[in-house]
Amino acid sequence: MARPEQVLVLEPQHELKFRGPFTDVVTATLKLTNPTDRNVCFKVKTTAPRRYCVRPNSGIIDAGTSINVSVMLQPFDYDPNEKSKHKFMVQSMLAPYDMTDMEGVWKEAKPEELMDSKLRCAFEMPLENDKTTEHSTLPKSASTSLDDGEVKKIMEECKRLQMEVQRLREENKQIREDDGLRKRKVTSVAPSHSSSMATSAMRDEGLSTRVLALCVLFFVIGVIIGKLAL
Repeated sequence: MARPEQVLVLEPQHELKFRGPFTDVVTATLKLTNPTDRNVCFKVKTTAPRRYCVRPNSGIIDAGTSINVSVMLQPFDYDPNEKSKHKFMVQSMLAPYDMTDMEGVWKEAKPEELMDSKLRCAFEMPLENDKTTEHSTLPKSASTSLDDGEVKKIMEECKRLQMEVQRLREENKQIREDDGLRKRKVTSVAPSHSSSMATSAMRDEGLSTRVLALCVLFFVIGVIIGKLAL
């Protein structure tokens, strides 16, 4: 007697696709839907049990409901010239109304009560242009997320630093002019004159260092804005 037709609806129907790289676990999802008015027992089997981890690999699907089965391919050395011969089979049967032990039901099941569907496995590696698109998209999205908040703050900081540098330049210029006037008016002895010159030089040096530090900071922020604009 021929086996009955599979009552479960499988998505995908014929092929499980696993997309590399395969240096880590790759998961494919198999959706099982029970459109009937009866509960259905199911099992998921594979021809390569050491290569896959299936969760859940068996259970009961209530009438009118669905379940997602995660098929996890273990890491391996991918060879594009090697065709995958791995296959999966979804076996099912209508659950008895008085079922108490699912394992016992499977053992006592008659061949004509069992239904099955088979799926093949396919391995795919991402295309080179897909990799390029992914890499080029990440910086762009990152810069877009910074446009609203971070760039505005940086621009405001640049304006503030620009005004600070201008103020220090004017202050430095005024100190130099005042120092020149003092030099012309000083009639004191040489020691006091030398002391005044040393104090003025220390002030000039301090202001010049602050201006240089602010200019360097302004340059660094300018470089950051240039990168974000790109």
